[in-house]
Amino acid sequence: MLDLKTLNLVIEQLAEERGIPREKMLEAVESALATAYNREYGKRGQIVRAHFNAESGDVDFYKVKIVVDPAEVRMEEEGEEPAARPVEGEDERVRYNEEKHIFLDDARRVKRDTKVGDEIVFPLEKKTDFGRIAAQTAKQIIMQKIREAERASVVEEYGGKEGDIVNGIVQRSERGNLYVDLGRATGIMPFHEQIPGERYRPGERIHAYLFSVEEGVRGVYLRLSRSHPKFLEKLFEMEVPEIKNGAVAVKAIAREAGGRSKIAVAATDERIDPVGALVGQRGVRVSTVMSELGGERIDIIEYAAAPATFIEDALSPARVLSVTLNEAEHRATVEVSEDQQSLAIGRGGQNVRLAAKLTGWSIDIRPVGGAPAVADAETPVVPHEEGPVATEGAEEALLEKEEGAVQPPEEAVVKAAETELGKEENEAIEEAPDEMDTADKAEDGKEEK
Repeated sequence: MLDLKTLNLVIEQLAEERGIPREKMLEAVESALATAYNREYGKRGQIVRAHFNAESGDVDFYKVKIVVDPAEVRMEEEGEEPAARPVEGEDERVRYNEEKHIFLDDARRVKRDTKVGDEIVFPLEKKTDFGRIAAQTAKQIIMQKIREAERASVVEEYGGKEGDIVNGIVQRSERGNLYVDLGRATGIMPFHEQIPGERYRPGERIHAYLFSVEEGVRGVYLRLSRSHPKFLEKLFEMEVPEIKNGAVAVKAIAREAGGRSKIAVAATDERIDPVGALVGQRGVRVSTVMSELGGERIDIIEYAAAPATFIEDALSPARVLSVTLNEAEHRATVEVSEDQQSLAIGRGGQNVRLAAKLTGWSIDIRPVGGAPAVADAETPVVPHEEGPVATEGAEEALLEKEEGAVQPPEEAVVKAAETELGKEENEAIEEAPDEMDTADKAEDGKEEK
């Protein structure tokens, strides 16, 4: 008889810490006891099962036989060694074993409605004393069953979270891979799924996108990412209630993690401004997302069904003069003024490259009367080093640029002040001689008298 108090404590502890159901633990105990009994007292080919009563602590053992048809099995010859698989060309029928099989006629004497393939259960003598090897085998079986139950529990829990944002604590970094403690499991964030330039310290709490739950030989692998485009969408979904309730839909995302992103949104309700919903009052919503991404710049664009209009908006903050579409090659030629060409292309071609990824069109930037600059969705990613700026549209960015251009630098203000002061001094000097002449004449008059 087992120590019920100790066993129940172990079961409760495993259920609380690892989330293993009590039924799974009892099943593991029964499987281990049956294996130990079969190893110590069983016969070759015998199928043994155990039933454990958790309330009383009693264990009952049973021998199981499978009902077979005599025509579908072949009898063992005397002295014949059992083989795991029949040799090719030989009789491939199942070899009969009296410890494992029972004929249909004999089975119907025990149970009338028995069919081929059913199981007939016979009680075995109770045993409580097992040898050292049998006990060690039982221990290994229990540990294996616990790992399998824990793995199934993790897959069931995190499989439902696949495609969502999870919270975790940084454990360590090995060979570029970041290991994150998610509670009952450990997530892995490969180097290429991290945001370039970010540094993660052990014990730091981070958010990540769970994009894959894989069950391998050594356990369950939870693949995490912070550079995935869906991570940006889920962050906005957490901040913008309009996205969660379906009033605003995210149509497309183009992202270069750590540098800049473009997101196209559309409203299902005409009364809602989709861009304003993502920006928030005084930009609080987009600022929160940018802070989570380490200052990554985000361009929010309103989606347009017309490709020409969508491409024009995607190239913001640059002003586009015209868009010519080539449907056969899926290529767009965009004309801009010369002063807008660098703004349309962006540093390292980033702006036009993201616009091409966002719209799915290859884009040629052509200044009026000049040679084109080409970008498409397959252009490789170039790291971005500019500071964090949230661009809400072409007009605001252009306005900021113009306001910055008309503001004079401090040196110019100082020089202007000095020049104005110099003018006043010169005027004072020009007026001074007249006063001096008047004073001299008065003095000369006194002397003559």
